[in-house]
Amino acid sequence: MRHWLMKTDPDDFAVDNFAKLPRKTTAWTGVRNFQARNYMKEMAKGDLALLYHSSCPEPGIVGVMSIASARAYADPTQFDAASKYHEPAATPDAPRWFLVDVKLERKTELVPLEALRAVPALSGMMILRKGNRLSITPVTDPEWKALEKLLR
Repeated sequence: MRHWLMKTDPDDFAVDNFAKLPRKTTAWTGVRNFQARNYMKEMAKGDLALLYHSSCPEPGIVGVMSIASARAYADPTQFDAASKYHEPAATPDAPRWFLVDVKLERKTELVPLEALRAVPALSGMMILRKGNRLSITPVTDPEWKALEKLLR
């Protein structure tokens, strides 16, 4: 099993919206970065991911999710001309963008960015690297173990 961190803007999709969904499951649409897309292609059903609110007054971890789909599949928003995520060059036979389904396992108390920076075992975590803007990043096993102590 692998571990991940997945960012969302709470104005677009907040943890509380997630908790209200049937089966607390949704498709993780709209990823438009090649590296983040490639990470989704590495995900497997049952992998765990941290739900991270970004682009907000207090960014941080707000929940734990599991990957609910067997593998990544074509993001349908790329084919929708009315979507802000429309990709004119993509076709159903040659999609560019993929997604996975995710299930909210539990909402946590906010673990703010400052709290992450205060844990020496997390110093190499991708989210803490200067200039990192990826919406999806891997989390190592030692990092996950350190994070479990912060998640309530």
